[in-house]
Amino acid sequence: MLEQETPNIASMASLPTLSAPGLLVMDVDSTLIDEEVIDELGVAAGVGEQIASVTARAMNGELDFREALRARVALLKGLPTTIFDEVYHRVHFTHGALELIDTLHAHDWKVGVVSGGFHEVVDRLAADAHLDYWIANRLEAADGRLTGHVLGDIVTKDTKLESLRAWAARMGIDMAQTVAVGDGANDLPMIKTAGLGIAYHAKPKVNEKTEITIRHADLMGVFCILSGSMNQK
Repeated sequence: MLEQETPNIASMASLPTLSAPGLLVMDVDSTLIDEEVIDELGVAAGVGEQIASVTARAMNGELDFREALRARVALLKGLPTTIFDEVYHRVHFTHGALELIDTLHAHDWKVGVVSGGFHEVVDRLAADAHLDYWIANRLEAADGRLTGHVLGDIVTKDTKLESLRAWAARMGIDMAQTVAVGDGANDLPMIKTAGLGIAYHAKPKVNEKTEITIRHADLMGVFCILSGSMNQK
């Protein structure tokens, strides 16, 4: 089921059009894929429940994302880098994700992801899904093991918003031709800035602050909205 909290003709008339090039940017964990990669890494490190608890609070906007990520990554210290192979083979694309990407490509759209997760897994997912753009965090490793630190700047809500704008500028398209999809509090700025912002199976606080939500349908629900076949409550 697709739900729109305040349906109106004006908002539908201003939707991005599939008849011109456009850009979709989405989150990765619990959006492009079903799982939260850092939670999977936590299970491997024997601290799964502890990390999952912090993840849930961060996605609800209860914790500063940078500090929450650093705290969780510190718990991964000592894991062999081969763990990324194991986690990659355990995660699954969300139902409808690959079909959505292929369908948008057929309409001359591009698709990107901005992830608070890690390049070590996201790079492979991007290749599998034929994504056009992607950004994620990178974990530091030494002697084949994680050090418990993140390399470089941490991907935040601001990074997600900046990426949406930068990729749209690179394509030479107006922001009105962009779509942003995510489930967590750190996705809200890009969701609110895009021509069409969608909360996908999102946390309650995100649903409350987003006009259009997908709570039951798969990711092809995004295409249904773009093509105008949308059930409104």
